[in-house]
Amino acid sequence: MKPIPLARALNSVAGHEWQPVTVDGSFNPSSQILLRNHYSEGVYGFELLTRFTTLDGKSFWVDCGWVKAGENATTQPELPELPMGDLSITGRLRLDSSLPRGSFFAIPANKSEGLVSKANAQSGSSTENFYIDLLSGTDAMLTPEVPAQLPELSDGPHMAYALQWVFFGGLVLYGRFLIRRDVLSSKEL
Repeated sequence: MKPIPLARALNSVAGHEWQPVTVDGSFNPSSQILLRNHYSEGVYGFELLTRFTTLDGKSFWVDCGWVKAGENATTQPELPELPMGDLSITGRLRLDSSLPRGSFFAIPANKSEGLVSKANAQSGSSTENFYIDLLSGTDAMLTPEVPAQLPELSDGPHMAYALQWVFFGGLVLYGRFLIRRDVLSSKEL
């Protein structure tokens, strides 16, 4: 889809999920979140979320892509340097509830509400109920080396599940046959 201005999508965010949008504003690199348990090509790392504020004052999170973990658990990962000042970004509009699953360092991920809502509640701040997967920007530094991945669309393993249940049904019938045979043979004795 062709990118549209974010303001056009705000009247129906749920209806515009996955829509590429453009927006002007600035990043706040002092307000970042690392989401654990994300891999890229078999390497452990984090998904980096950074707060973004539009020129008209709306604040939301931007998924700036995957970053490689440090050498060990006590080493902070190398975060990409984000340009300061006003700039324009392009990204996919996403709902808070569809944020990549994982855990913040101090926020459990076992409830049904979105992770951004939990982060806002803990920090006492507020952001919009959506986020953006960063794709590119006016500065070349804004294009993530490993951007947020699109979900894979497939028909899934439905045939395998169907065959599995046919097999289970057959086992149940065979088990009932064995039980009935044992009952009949014990009555004859």
